[in-house]
Amino acid sequence: MMPDIPLWAAIPASLLLVFGAAISLIGSFGLLRFEDFKSRIHAPTLGNTLGAACVLVASILVFSATQHRFVIHEILITLLLFTSSPVTAMLLMRAAIYRRRREQGEFNRN
Repeated sequence: MMPDIPLWAAIPASLLLVFGAAISLIGSFGLLRFEDFKSRIHAPTLGNTLGAACVLVASILVFSATQHRFVIHEILITLLLFTSSPVTAMLLMRAAIYRRRREQGEFNRN
C-alpha cells in the first residue's frame, strides 16, 4: 500500500502533471497544424522535452516525499531526454534535407 502523499508535495506535483500534459498536447498539435517537415519537427520536440520534464519533476516531488529521501533516478532520465531529443530532431532534419537534395538532383553524380 502506498503511503499518503503530503499536501505540500501533492499540489505542486498535480499542477506539474497537468502543465506537462498540456504542453505535450500543444506540441502534438504542431504535427497537425504545420505543413512542411521542417516546421513539424520543432513543435513536438519542444513539447516532448518540456512536458516530460514537468512529469519527471512531479515524480521527484512525490517519491521524495513518500520515501523521505531525495530520489535521483528521474534526474538521470531527464538528462538522457534532454540529450537525446534535440539530437534525434537534428538527425531527422538532416536526413530530410539530404533526401530533398537527392530528389532534386543537387548532388553530383560521377
